[in-house]
Amino acid sequence: MPEPRASAEFHPQTPNEARVLDYLLGGKDNFAADRRVAEEAIAVAPELPMMAIESRKFIGRAVRFLIDQGIRQFIDIGCGLPTQNNAHEVAQAAAEDARVLYVDIDPVVVTHARAILAERERTDVIQADMREPDVILAHPDLRRLIDLDQPVAILLISAFSAIPEDEVVTDIVDRLREAIVSGSWMVISHPISDDRTGVTEKLASLFQDQEIVTGSRRRDDVRTRAEIEPYFDGLELADPGLVRQPLWRPDPGEPSVDPESVWMLAGVGRKP
Repeated sequence: MPEPRASAEFHPQTPNEARVLDYLLGGKDNFAADRRVAEEAIAVAPELPMMAIESRKFIGRAVRFLIDQGIRQFIDIGCGLPTQNNAHEVAQAAAEDARVLYVDIDPVVVTHARAILAERERTDVIQADMREPDVILAHPDLRRLIDLDQPVAILLISAFSAIPEDEVVTDIVDRLREAIVSGSWMVISHPISDDRTGVTEKLASLFQDQEIVTGSRRRDDVRTRAEIEPYFDGLELADPGLVRQPLWRPDPGEPSVDPESVWMLAGVGRKP
């Protein structure tokens, strides 16, 4: 497999979470170090590629639902490498006037996304740290594309897995929720350890050892459902609530996988 071109801003021997996910999705924007870690993770949890695909399906269903609710502005924070079924592709296929702003701290992700989105007037990407939501919301490129005086949807798809500090995640959610106007939405998905503790502990250890998950305090495992539920405080959850990803408004003929095999919860909440 040919290697993607490296930029001066990263080292190809260092595994990268976005590129590991790209490999799980069958993409080509990854290096040998990423593939090695991905294969080690798959050895621990063979369901990971399936879960990555289910996550992309959920994004599509959630975005189409929000378009039906009249939302035309989307901010995808911690977006990762552009791949199939991106938010802007789904949104703009359903509503040509939809605008999508991608946010990621990874310069590799931002550079790649800018190349793909260069000719799209209603789509842009900025490099910023989700730990600083005020900086994100004040960014001039965001302000150019997104009108925060109007309802907006904020997408946080598996974004918090990379932040081990619980108080930081809570602060991010609170500040984003406070900043958006009534009628806006937040979409959050997050893996859970409730019934896969042994597996998720091994994966957490693997990602920590490879320095893929960063932060001042390490977690020994991913969060539980009880720890994720408060992220939706102050929001009105759309039916069917906070559920395993394949069970969130499945398309006809779905779910095509056993929902219990997907240890990823997802919810879509509206700010009243």
